[in-house]
Amino acid sequence: MGQAWGFGRHGGPEVQEFFDRPDPVPGPGEVLIRVGVAGVNPLDHLLRAGVVPGLDGGRPFPRVLGMEAAGTVLALGPDVDGLEVGDAVFGFALTGGGTYAETTVLSAANTARIPDGLSATVAATLPIAGTTAVDALDQLALPAGATILVNGVGGGVGHAVARLAVARGLDVVGTGSAAKREPAEAIGVRFVDYAAGDVTAAARELAPDGFDGIVDLVGGPSLRTVAPLARTARNVIAVGDASVAELGGRFVERRLDRENLERSARLALDGVLAPVITAIHPLADAPAALATVENGHTAGKVVIKVT
Repeated sequence: MGQAWGFGRHGGPEVQEFFDRPDPVPGPGEVLIRVGVAGVNPLDHLLRAGVVPGLDGGRPFPRVLGMEAAGTVLALGPDVDGLEVGDAVFGFALTGGGTYAETTVLSAANTARIPDGLSATVAATLPIAGTTAVDALDQLALPAGATILVNGVGGGVGHAVARLAVARGLDVVGTGSAAKREPAEAIGVRFVDYAAGDVTAAARELAPDGFDGIVDLVGGPSLRTVAPLARTARNVIAVGDASVAELGGRFVERRLDRENLERSARLALDGVLAPVITAIHPLADAPAALATVENGHTAGKVVIKVT
């Protein structure tokens, strides 16, 4: 038996609970891992609320929170290639096993080895933020010198997008709250405080001819405010709001395979992807870790150190 943090039904924080569960048994194409570090993401509380169905693997309640983890392979299910017991790995919990737990199962196709020299803590932040940044910028395929707006630059994904965009030679403007200014400017982003006045006017001052591309991490009214700043509507890429299609833009095309995980890990080793980890919580403090992310009070990545 191992401890896990999850939820007994869909709802708000009040449905969350600690519980014990037996080690999951890896099925075909799955690996059982001992979780070392779990990443905390906005997707976690959205899954708990039941607003993004289809990622629970059909598992019964109680369900374990968390979608990304780094750890050590304990056992292999049938038909697993490229991984061995004892490997240090990181990946997505796309089978619904969750990651805020001492052990969990990951799909082998969505799991990669952690390369030498990369910490498990950093690796645990890459499955969502790192690969999303790679996917969004690959989808835009902007040449060096192009101007890009990162709407919501202060979060884990926004920071990753901005770092990678700067490394690709793009001229990066980012929006965020005042607390996000310093870390954004430190990596070469020209910053717009969205609480300081007219965001559209401030962004136009920095890019009078408009933006060659926009990556939106906020969605909703904020997306609709910044979308007209794009020179071409098709070059508005939204990460969390599929209604971008109504504006002529595109939803990010995600690649969750091992190859993309390995690519993100190489970028992290090279220092291109360098997540700002603002808090490391023990598993016993998982409620506070998720609350910080759910309330929008973090300027980077929050992780849970499990073992």
